[in-house]
Amino acid sequence: MVAAAAAVAGSSSLAIAEEAAMSPWQIGFQASVTDVMDDITWFNNFTFWIIAVITLFVLALLIIVMVKFNSKANPVPSRTSHNTMIEVVWTIAPILILVVIAIPSFRLLYKELEIPEYDMTVKAIGYQWYWGYEYTDEGMGELYFDSIMVEDADRAEVAEARGVSINEVPRLLAVDYDLVIPVDKTVRLQVTSEDVLHAFAMPAFGVKIDAVPGRLNETWFHARETGVYYGQCSELCGIKHAFMPIAVRVVTQEQFDTWSVAAQEDLDTANTQLMAAIAADKKVAGNRQLDEIAVAAK
Repeated sequence: MVAAAAAVAGSSSLAIAEEAAMSPWQIGFQASVTDVMDDITWFNNFTFWIIAVITLFVLALLIIVMVKFNSKANPVPSRTSHNTMIEVVWTIAPILILVVIAIPSFRLLYKELEIPEYDMTVKAIGYQWYWGYEYTDEGMGELYFDSIMVEDADRAEVAEARGVSINEVPRLLAVDYDLVIPVDKTVRLQVTSEDVLHAFAMPAFGVKIDAVPGRLNETWFHARETGVYYGQCSELCGIKHAFMPIAVRVVTQEQFDTWSVAAQEDLDTANTQLMAAIAADKKVAGNRQLDEIAVAAK
């Protein structure tokens, strides 16, 4: 049972890392939770191996040239200045490579730009230096709030108020009010700016779009897993550019419905109730996992 409890504790810590879709010393993409990000990850790996093969091929050619055609091995250099076959190959081969890359690239760009039938719309407004969110759908009322980064000195206090560990309030990424979205729903995201150029970037969703003053840009995402996902402004927008993070909390439809109704009256109370509901669900899931481990250990 001690081992089972340790396993649950370890899995809880892992769940926190997975929920944030990032881990210490990570060098690759954040874990994907949308189909678009799945395709971006695949395309990245696809082009990586093409680039790797080209790089190794060029390196091999350079080594051959250095060994075979240096002054000692080849004291009398060739006067060849033209080779039709080589010129045909080095013209056609890059064209074919670019075509192979272009086909999935254009497909991915179309998928990112073509907004499918959506379930809800959220408007994100960039300010110097924070984000404002507006739920524009009918029935959501006048639900609008600003989302400001939690200062490092306030992380412990915020964690205590939310009933979570301080690790779940990541430095330079946590905000006072998360953008709350229901899971498995297609969200149309409208992005603009009130002052200068910003950019709304959410790596786990495969979303990155400019926020331009006087212009309304659109994109979309469909998150398939609950959790908290973090991004940042990705446009150099001023002195506090590095301090306007984005936090999207994906919850169940039931939790979102309860939150959205309460948030129209009192946002702070709605968030407190939401965190309590999430904590209760986690406790139930943890107890279920503990029971499964105990049964397996018998």
